[in-house]
Amino acid sequence: MITDTCFAVDPWVLKETPLNLALLPQSESVFALSNGHVGWRGNLDEGEPHGLPGSYLNGVHELHPLPYAEGGYGYPESGQTVINITNGKILRLLVDDEPFDLRYGRLRSHERVLDMRAGLLHRSCTWTSPAGRTVRVRSTRMVSFTQRSIAAIAYEVEAVDAPVRVVVQSELVANEQLPPVAGDPRGAAAVERPLDAEENCALGNRLLLMHCTRNSKLRVAASADHTVQGPERTQTSGESSDDVARLTVMSSLVPGEKLRIDKLVAYGWSRMRSLPAVRDQVQAALAAAGSTGWQGLVDEQRHYLDEFWARSDVEVDGDEEIQQAVRFALFHVLQAGARAELRAIPAKGLTGTGYDGHSFWDTETFVLPLLTYTSPGAVAEALRWRQSTLPAARDRAEQLGLRGAAFPWRTIDGSECTAYWPAGTAAFHVNADIADAVIRYVSATGDEDFEQTSGVELLVETARLWTSLGHHDHRGVFHIDGVTGPDEYSAVADDNVYTNLMAARNLRAAADSADRHRQQAAALGVDDEETATWRDAAEAMHLPYNDELQVHEQHAGFTGHQLWDFAATRPGQYPLLLHFPYFDIYRKQVVKQADLVLAMYTCGQSFDTEQKARNFAYYEPMTVRDSSLSACCQAVIAAEVGHERLAYDYVAEAALMDLNDLESNTRDGLHIASLAGTWMALVCGFGGLRHDGTTLSFTPRLPENLSRLAFHMGIWGRRLRVEIKTGIATYTLLTGQTMTVRHHGETLTLTARSPVSRPVPGVTARPAPEQPRGRRPGQLRLHHRSP
Repeated sequence: MITDTCFAVDPWVLKETPLNLALLPQSESVFALSNGHVGWRGNLDEGEPHGLPGSYLNGVHELHPLPYAEGGYGYPESGQTVINITNGKILRLLVDDEPFDLRYGRLRSHERVLDMRAGLLHRSCTWTSPAGRTVRVRSTRMVSFTQRSIAAIAYEVEAVDAPVRVVVQSELVANEQLPPVAGDPRGAAAVERPLDAEENCALGNRLLLMHCTRNSKLRVAASADHTVQGPERTQTSGESSDDVARLTVMSSLVPGEKLRIDKLVAYGWSRMRSLPAVRDQVQAALAAAGSTGWQGLVDEQRHYLDEFWARSDVEVDGDEEIQQAVRFALFHVLQAGARAELRAIPAKGLTGTGYDGHSFWDTETFVLPLLTYTSPGAVAEALRWRQSTLPAARDRAEQLGLRGAAFPWRTIDGSECTAYWPAGTAAFHVNADIADAVIRYVSATGDEDFEQTSGVELLVETARLWTSLGHHDHRGVFHIDGVTGPDEYSAVADDNVYTNLMAARNLRAAADSADRHRQQAAALGVDDEETATWRDAAEAMHLPYNDELQVHEQHAGFTGHQLWDFAATRPGQYPLLLHFPYFDIYRKQVVKQADLVLAMYTCGQSFDTEQKARNFAYYEPMTVRDSSLSACCQAVIAAEVGHERLAYDYVAEAALMDLNDLESNTRDGLHIASLAGTWMALVCGFGGLRHDGTTLSFTPRLPENLSRLAFHMGIWGRRLRVEIKTGIATYTLLTGQTMTVRHHGETLTLTARSPVSRPVPGVTARPAPEQPRGRRPGQLRLHHRSP
């Protein structure tokens, strides 16, 4: 998409000039604004035309029955779907009674700019109506990072060449008509008019709508206030009904005169609080935002982002597209999680309805690592949300005959809501992914309060699952059978290496944490016998290995399966799951997404250098990347084992996943985990970052396509900058006390503001591995480029 001529490559903004209506659904996703609590898709101010209207509150969803041809014990009963809540973005404009609609009249100019340093979406256009009246419209939109309930718009209309009468209708609209939903009709029914009206009001320049979701019984409130500036002849009037509240602003403008409306919108929701309490919440939020004012909100937003970029920016020289893309990625990951606060971080953030708005293991494995080193407070909140869902996870484990907690594969409120159990219920690795996020956060921040109040409980309950799910064989070896690892093309398999390694880490960390915090552990019923059981299982964990091929098996017996016939698979038959039965896929050597390769990144100490190289070479020709989560993992290991050009191509694929719409589904929302994976691919791939407990190490190396890479990160109360140029790496401790890092195995001592430089050693050249026919990452990128 960014390769379309209407999109410019710029290091700090995403600019579209002119408007391309054919790309409207995709541009609505990339221009979306959010703070993790409130999300607005980048719809046009006037509401139409649109691809998918979208206003979201994190956690607000509707329930619907799950489809089963034949029921079974333990199947989840209800699906959960994110819904489009009250739309506060709409400002309809009439020019001498002609609706301002870009499909009519003459659009003389149109530009939209997402400013990632300021956190603002700007729009400017000049339009001549069918009757020949020309106006200039400018708007700026924001969703506040500092006032989490608030979104705001500054909207301005100017007469250009003749006097005009203008009418602006600023609205709150609930139960908007949406495009048809493909797939399960029950899911479509759940999102069709999901809001039952409870209260509406239009008083002065203030509007209010309150609703309750029909099945999930969540109360939602939206309120808007307006400041109007225009000629003395400007008039306003308000009206409201069940699903629409409207402020109408009327004025006459002569050339050069402007009508400006500043619109503040406050959102709130609750499952438990009363109607008056939720109403008062949004009114109070509006009062606070009104006191701050539009310019005050803009200034707060810039200050918040200045601090974010100072601790998070990644600088890339040599590829302008990747430089823009990594900042786009950082900005949208921040938007997805900054103010989620005891809510999930959905796979699409709050940019669209893809995946029904569900959260997956993607959050803990791809998103939280980035946030740990850039915005650690958001990580603590995300993990506390997981802790708040422990009752549902314990119930799920009990239902499955297991101990501890069984966290859901996909969810909004904490209960499992996937109907396909081989890829859902059997994917127990989500437990270990959550534990891994806890371990990393505590290690990077030293947050003992979090570990005592949240970490111990999460580690204990996830560890208990493994000792009830796995078993020791007659030789004392510990096995975990019948599970699905990250690769969903190999379901219900025995001894998945990724799952086993991550489970072993979970078990050891739980035992260590219980030893450190005996009072909290005792309150959970943990004793020395149980922690000894955990340590025994971890030490005896089985890792399948093929001695003949000298590679680790993705799971027991995997290397003995028949190879997938890639030569007979046409490019149009990817992703395979949409064109072949799972029965055929499950029994073949074909990999949807990095699985063993991911294990070599997350648990790298369990493999030596040659094992990593052989494993990567073996699995690369069968990994089809039918998931957006794969390229970033492959980039990291490709860089580590010496395939720098291939790593660069994978970095580009991860970075441009949405900007180039590589999966052809950006219209449904952005791939937040792939965006976070862009940071992973650059910082952990070419930067070689590894954080193992008390050790922070780097093995930097650059591909020939890049001349410089620099990144910032926070750890142990310090802020660090790493800069890599051809042949040399420089480490600068920006703030904090003296610390040590390792550079290609050498220990360096860093003191504040005293850069330390070291040469970057060369890498041993290896034969380049092949990819499945038509799936080379460079080919995929070029396939989407404009001529």
